[in-house]
Amino acid sequence: MKTAKIPTLKRTKRGYAYARFNGRQQWFGRYDDPAAHQAFQEHLQRWLANGGEDPDAELGDLTVADLVARFLLHAERYYRRADGTPTQTVEAFVYAFRPLMQLFASTRAEDFSLQCLKLVRERMLDDALARKTVNIRVSRLVQLFKWGAEEELVSASTYQGLTVLRNLQAGRSRARETEKRRPVSRADVDAVLPHASRQIAAIVELMWWSGMRSGEAVAMRPRDLERSGEVWFYRLDHHKAAHHGHVRRVAIGPHAQEILRPFLDRVPRPDDSLPLFSPREAEDERNAARRRRQGSRRRRADLRDAYGVPELRRAVQRACDQAGIDRWTPHQLRHAAGTRLREEAGLEASQLILGHRNANTTEIYAEVSERRRVEFALRFG
Repeated sequence: MKTAKIPTLKRTKRGYAYARFNGRQQWFGRYDDPAAHQAFQEHLQRWLANGGEDPDAELGDLTVADLVARFLLHAERYYRRADGTPTQTVEAFVYAFRPLMQLFASTRAEDFSLQCLKLVRERMLDDALARKTVNIRVSRLVQLFKWGAEEELVSASTYQGLTVLRNLQAGRSRARETEKRRPVSRADVDAVLPHASRQIAAIVELMWWSGMRSGEAVAMRPRDLERSGEVWFYRLDHHKAAHHGHVRRVAIGPHAQEILRPFLDRVPRPDDSLPLFSPREAEDERNAARRRRQGSRRRRADLRDAYGVPELRRAVQRACDQAGIDRWTPHQLRHAAGTRLREEAGLEASQLILGHRNANTTEIYAEVSERRRVEFALRFG
């Protein structure tokens, strides 16, 4: 399922003109008739003037597909970082809406009931999704109708009728349970390092010592680092709690600093606006090693200047296969850091270093937390 775009006039095999507005198919007559093209342009202009909503649709006739299309237009505008780049939230909604669209796309949104929601959930279970995933996706469907009620596209009673559905409970449904994510051991970390590129190995070590998230590690730039004190700080303007007004500053202790120095101090100096860890650089280093052994090789043209989280995960799991150990994911490095900190210094250390924040924390405690964060980073990072 794709998010809504500006409609274009299309032609059927039998020569009729149509376009899709918010998921609804509109017909304009014969494609070779100039009047059909004129009617389409007039409807398109009214649709654009109406903010991407069908000017001719009665709300009572709004289908589930119409509601989804309008919500995704809203989501694309709303779920953006401060710099305007989109978050992954829209894609998460798209995945949640797929079984809804398969079963109830043409159903009036006002007629979507609790029983309909249960049927969508059963479809998710048929697809063998994990219990936690099902609960999250069902909550996104309820959020769709909550937004619809706020925008007066569906009645409040339609939304309220969906909120009574309880989450699936562990052991009380046919949903698949996921294994609890375990922290990766230091032995497993050491096993993969010889099989990873210099850049991937550095990211793994950095996450082990700092406890930062995968997305934070791959996005690190020189300009984001404050290196004036014994403990460095990595300031993130864009992170998962930024929209709540939280500031995320990752403390970089002595071990993590040693991992970063070769990438910061190299000559020529890196562009401070680009990520420190570059797949292009990694490929150049691999090719240089191959040339020494086998002769020249070309660099792939599709490489980017930064790793993505999926690329990091694949690289780590590929190294696990080569090392002959069970696969683990980069996120387990964060779990390992949290476990190590809790065991050696208590819950406070884990909370401060990993950046877990309570929305009600006051600025009075922030200064105390900063001093403690420095202390813990010097000892453990």
